[in-house]
Amino acid sequence: MAADLHTDEAMDVSLMGEERFAGDYAIVVDGLTNRFGDQTVHENLSLKVRRGEILGVVGGSGTGKSVLMRSIIGLQHPAEGHIEVLGHSMTDVDPDAQIGVRSRWGVLFQGGALFSTLTVGENVEVPLRQFYPEIRDELRHEIARYKVRLSGLPEEATSKYPSELSGGMRKRAGLARALALDPELMFLDEPTAGLDPIAAAAFDRTTRVLADTLGLTVFLITHDLDTLYEICDRVAVLADGQVIAVGSIPELLATDHPWIQEYFNGPRGRAAKASHERAKTMDTAGKSGN
Repeated sequence: MAADLHTDEAMDVSLMGEERFAGDYAIVVDGLTNRFGDQTVHENLSLKVRRGEILGVVGGSGTGKSVLMRSIIGLQHPAEGHIEVLGHSMTDVDPDAQIGVRSRWGVLFQGGALFSTLTVGENVEVPLRQFYPEIRDELRHEIARYKVRLSGLPEEATSKYPSELSGGMRKRAGLARALALDPELMFLDEPTAGLDPIAAAAFDRTTRVLADTLGLTVFLITHDLDTLYEICDRVAVLADGQVIAVGSIPELLATDHPWIQEYFNGPRGRAAKASHERAKTMDTAGKSGN
């Protein structure tokens, strides 16, 4: 399991040749505007993601959470604004010039977005073949097996096809592929959507362990309040075409925006908060008893 892996082991099979980003903000979005015909999804949106944090991104339906992520990774060209990722511009350069920085992040799309005709191992090898075609087959297979284990899947899952996996296992297989290139930055789009509470909590723990062990920055889109309470360092709230607030959950609760108050103080929000506080109490009691 990912929780059993340590930094030295995690870096044994490393592909990164250049020095890791050392700036304060892994992602900087300034004055972003996205339009689709007459519809404006974002207008003058700005956001900074701190290096090493797990940032949760929330908002109502239609607020453009996934569009924001796609803009950051270069799949959606904005009408206006500037985006920097790991110190590299994503908006003022030719797409071919972005290849180097693209190899430094991993993306888990909703549902895993796995190739159905490839095994889990072959799915993990796709980015390796794209960015490092010179790697010999044996090493590429070894890296794929390692990333599968790092995601929390058993090694035997490497040879299985997506149709042979449960929903939670497919999410982890997608996570393994996102980890293929030893990324500094991870984008997770609704990673626990459709999972039962136990599987969702396990995925959250894996995400937290990987972030802490590998020093990842994580941009995490979610509706799951348990995820926000359990693993996110800060939360960015999208509404009215902009990021209306960003901070820790206690900081957000101190704001008076109606959507924020309804989201975090509604029945589901209160239940997530209570569950989080019970878990902290039990953890504290367990540590004091040792």
